[in-house]
Amino acid sequence: MEKRMHRSAQLLRLFGSMLVISACTFGGGFVIVSLMKKKFVDEYGWLSESEMLDYTALAQSCPGAIAVNAAILVGWRVGGAAGMLAAVLGTVLPPLGILTVITMFYSAFAGNPHVAMLLSGMQAGVAAVLCDVVLSMGRGVLSQRSAIKNAVMVAAFLAVAVAGVSVAWVIAGAALLGALLQMITRKEAGA
Repeated sequence: MEKRMHRSAQLLRLFGSMLVISACTFGGGFVIVSLMKKKFVDEYGWLSESEMLDYTALAQSCPGAIAVNAAILVGWRVGGAAGMLAAVLGTVLPPLGILTVITMFYSAFAGNPHVAMLLSGMQAGVAAVLCDVVLSMGRGVLSQRSAIKNAVMVAAFLAVAVAGVSVAWVIAGAALLGALLQMITRKEAGA
């Protein structure tokens, strides 16, 4: 009985955390992912930093919204199917409510200069959070002290930022390289 109560409390905490993160976050999936990392890795200890990095990569490479994809993965890891449902509901309910209200009052919002100024000011905050995500995830990769992972990170950055390669191709290439390296590592361990 106590374990069931603990599980219910954990699911409620997961739902509430995702609800607050989703309701208070502007700027898209990467911003939410960084806040998820702070909550579920740093604060609750439910995930390791490595798991969160893996989930972020998976969430980005799957079709759909990064925030929802990350919620699915984190929710499944924390609480199975019920955790996945709790995390996804917590993630989608705030934007659904906000978009419903905005749709109802669209004409009042569309031409309001105060709303335009508010959104313009929020861009600076979003940029700062995105920089935090990049630095945090980059430190995570660098802390592993893997020459291959560091080289892939630098190559991916250069491919996107300098060469203009689509992020989808970079992710696909990194995923294939990671799968290949994993197969080689397992083969060497079994030999």
